[in-house]
Amino acid sequence: MSASAVFILDVKGKPLISRNYKGDVAMSKIEHFMPLLVQREEEGALAPLLSHGQVHFLWIKHSNLYLVATTSKNANASLVYSFLYKTIETTDSKILQEYITQQSNKLETGKSRVPPTVTNAVSWRSEGIKYKKNEVFIDVIESVNLLVNANGSVLLSEIVGTIKLKVFLSGMPELRLGLNDRVLFELTGRSKNKSVELEDVKFHQCVRLSRFDNDRTISFIPPDGDFELMSYRLSTQVKPLIWIESVIEKFSHSRVEIMVKAKGQFKKQSVANGVEISVPVPSDADSPRFKTSVGSAKYVPERNVVIWSIKSFPGGKEYLMRAHFGLPSVEKEEVEGRPPIGVKFEIPYFTVSGIQVRYMKIIEKSGYQALPWVRYITQSGDYQLRTS
Repeated sequence: MSASAVFILDVKGKPLISRNYKGDVAMSKIEHFMPLLVQREEEGALAPLLSHGQVHFLWIKHSNLYLVATTSKNANASLVYSFLYKTIETTDSKILQEYITQQSNKLETGKSRVPPTVTNAVSWRSEGIKYKKNEVFIDVIESVNLLVNANGSVLLSEIVGTIKLKVFLSGMPELRLGLNDRVLFELTGRSKNKSVELEDVKFHQCVRLSRFDNDRTISFIPPDGDFELMSYRLSTQVKPLIWIESVIEKFSHSRVEIMVKAKGQFKKQSVANGVEISVPVPSDADSPRFKTSVGSAKYVPERNVVIWSIKSFPGGKEYLMRAHFGLPSVEKEEVEGRPPIGVKFEIPYFTVSGIQVRYMKIIEKSGYQALPWVRYITQSGDYQLRTS
């Protein structure tokens, strides 16, 4: 790699971790890194390579830490940066925090303290974790990306899902998560009804990929606290959860009236929260007046939109909003065209794909009992409907 040493520094330039490869020269020079960085920032000439005499610093910043490689010769910069970024990718941020203390440290070559997690096979979880109450919280979150044309036809329809965990478990537990995965159901001879076909599945590094590839079991020793276990995608025809229709009436060249109807096309037992419908208006519109059957509307001139806000929108309901504007130039609006209507929402206790957590098994050698809690959320992603 041609690097003399690698350091992890805090935001003040204090070394937290060091790995010295070729003598002590780089150790004595690392103190010059932060003054050089500050000087370059003040000059507005910030670069990922800094030099002091014969020593060069190649660095990247991650959260509140600097990873710095030093070299006294012409190194392969691409290889060094690849190494630094790989270090970030394969080291859990919670483990890096083990190195960070409020006490001063004297760095000695070859005698740096290495947390047990770095030498363990499970580098993302520390040993000796203890909780009085052992719990796991599972959030299944699906974002709906949708594009509908002016004729009401769906041009793009996609579900992007993530499963996030908040883990408060003692010891070194093994978790097994069961989903209504269609491939698993086929392997085990179950009915494919109420199963989902997951695409582009990506896992946290803690998941045993070989086992998942073999029998679709999601087995892992989790990091402590919050993390994203997996993500997935479904390219499927999604019925628009909130359907929007709009009508624009022009009155000579002086004013325009926009009527918007919103309908909840999801099950009646569910409720969409925090609904925001962004309706584009001509850039030269003025003198806004609104009337809504529910919620409130406001004009945001810097964005050329009316935002209709509905705090609670039950499934199966229909609501109306009327907006009146003064409009000096209707012809100008014709030339500009109309941007699509955008919709934001969140529907708790509901997934549009039908994905379900069938079980969460928690196995730990001490045999304690733990409670898993599951929450489902569907929310808008890039959700747009074009108007005629």
